[in-house]
Amino acid sequence: MRFFFTLLMVLCLFFSCSDKNSNQIDVSKINVDFSVNRYDVDFYNTTNESLPKLKQKYPYLFPQEFTDSIVFAKINNKDEQELFAETQKIYKNLSSEEKELTSLFKYVKYYNSDFKEPNVVTILSNIDYDSRVIYADSLLLISLDVYLGENHKFYGDYPKYIKENNTKNHIIVDVANTIIDKQVNLSNKRDFIAKMIFEGKKMYLLDMYLPSISDREKIGYSQDKINWATRNEEQIWMYFIDKKLLFSTDTKLNQRFLENAPFSKFYMEQDNLSPGRIGVWLGWQIVRSYMKHNNVSLQELLKIDESDLFNKSKYKPKK
Repeated sequence: MRFFFTLLMVLCLFFSCSDKNSNQIDVSKINVDFSVNRYDVDFYNTTNESLPKLKQKYPYLFPQEFTDSIVFAKINNKDEQELFAETQKIYKNLSSEEKELTSLFKYVKYYNSDFKEPNVVTILSNIDYDSRVIYADSLLLISLDVYLGENHKFYGDYPKYIKENNTKNHIIVDVANTIIDKQVNLSNKRDFIAKMIFEGKKMYLLDMYLPSISDREKIGYSQDKINWATRNEEQIWMYFIDKKLLFSTDTKLNQRFLENAPFSKFYMEQDNLSPGRIGVWLGWQIVRSYMKHNNVSLQELLKIDESDLFNKSKYKPKK
């Protein structure tokens, strides 16, 4: 009896692994070629003699008004030096980040053959978390000082929902999101359900581009927040229906349910338990349902009208 039980478990494990592997995409033969340059290191170690070479190497980071005196005032500033030193403690070496970027670029190129991987430049932005990553076709700037860890002393006064994503693991998510923003055309639909699905499309691209990254990391939720969203999916959906929000064009819904915030605003007693951007999370589940029930390519997904997608999604919230 024990033998048959063991055999059954082995067979179940074999087939589950087979199913998992059959859904994985092999990108090992896709070639990507990009450089990673440490402007942060080059800048804070520059001298009078090396400054001309620095300008020649990074001309796009030296506008005319950025005079030599401003350069050295910045380099010699005590706070700037501390920021650089703290960043170096974590990012002396970028080998793991380069591997993640290589994988991401391969997946993006698999789904978009015209994609040209950008060269990467690391900078310090004085913790400008609104400009964590800047992507301009052939160039990708990453502000390393925004990713020193959620408990770092530099982020002491920051809201929790902001600094919990100021981590090393979140760099690749922000890079992917920045690329996706360039690939997805803005929708002209004004109703709430269309906006949810538009954001859900972008989240589904994250699924495809970062298959080994957890949902929690992709959406930027703590584990408690994503557990709350999963546990309350049906209640969230029913709230939107009961309040007749799905086809509402009220722009206040953006702030309540789509924009980055400490929590979503249902105007209920336990709102603070919810994560922000719950409409984005729900739109993500609708798009996942659509892709599960419809045989379409990723490019076709991006082109389909949000209303058509919703009607064909067969979405049913988990109870």
